[in-house]
Amino acid sequence: MPHRVAVLALDGVVPMDLGIAARVLNEALDPAGARLYSVTTCSLGGRPVRTNEGMRIIVDDDESLLDSADTVVIATQEPDGHLLATGELPARLAAAFARIGPETRIVSLCTSAFLLAAAGLLDGQRATTHWALCDRFTRLFPDVEVDPNVLFVDNGRVLTAAGGAAGIDLFIHLVRRDHGTTVATSAARRCVVAPWREGGQAQFIEHPVPKDADRSTSATRQWALDRLAEPLTLRGMARHAHMSERTFTRRFRAEVGTSPLQWLLQSRLTQARGMLESSDLTVARIATACGFGNTVALRKHFNTHLGLSPLAYRRAHRAPGPARTEPLRMT
Repeated sequence: MPHRVAVLALDGVVPMDLGIAARVLNEALDPAGARLYSVTTCSLGGRPVRTNEGMRIIVDDDESLLDSADTVVIATQEPDGHLLATGELPARLAAAFARIGPETRIVSLCTSAFLLAAAGLLDGQRATTHWALCDRFTRLFPDVEVDPNVLFVDNGRVLTAAGGAAGIDLFIHLVRRDHGTTVATSAARRCVVAPWREGGQAQFIEHPVPKDADRSTSATRQWALDRLAEPLTLRGMARHAHMSERTFTRRFRAEVGTSPLQWLLQSRLTQARGMLESSDLTVARIATACGFGNTVALRKHFNTHLGLSPLAYRRAHRAPGPARTEPLRMT
């Protein structure tokens, strides 16, 4: 049976964001070409929903759909003034949330993180929302650790995306988590989007434009991605960008939201994860191909950042079906 996904549409919903779950998840197919997810949209009382674009959307189901869903998605909506002022959830919405089972996965897109926080679903956890509202979110919900620099946060059962388009990244991540890299990459290809996106939300935060803004670090980032197996250094990356190390680090952090060396480590971890999921290469070969040098270093970073060894990660995330033997190319 396909994984059942219920998308809850509320008044003020953003039309594009309402369709993201179905657009991505409907492209996740098993080897026979059957859909792995069944996506249905509902509203409170099954009533037509007023969007923020001057139109209404008619749905076929009411909130009773939440009772049997395996994953519930709260589509982006404009939070009303009462919620932003008090952090309180409307009674009818609170009753709808109470229908969600304790094991049901919950996903919020953009400002809908305010609703999950108001329901107490994010207490003591990390979360993200649109960068422009992170300060207000922190004031309203001090028990939630807000990260304004990422595209999404995965807490296991509850996931939050920073913005509407970041929901694409989140749902591709969910497909990868549920069914492995091969299925997720194929779904992304059919949606004509990247299997993963470089950088975090910080790259979209408004900053004063530097006088020499044409000198971006993007070319050097791509240069480094093409050479992850090599012993890359901050000095070498700065030299490639024709900048001093200080200037390069400052511009890199402004564009990507993290330091060059931290980004380099995460890029190597991402490539190693993809190779563990989609190839039969030994851990030693993967460590060398990703620039870790040896299995000891690879194991150390996996334990530190992912909480498990490379072999344990492979067992948990290996894609179904025949393994690929070529490395997963980062783009």
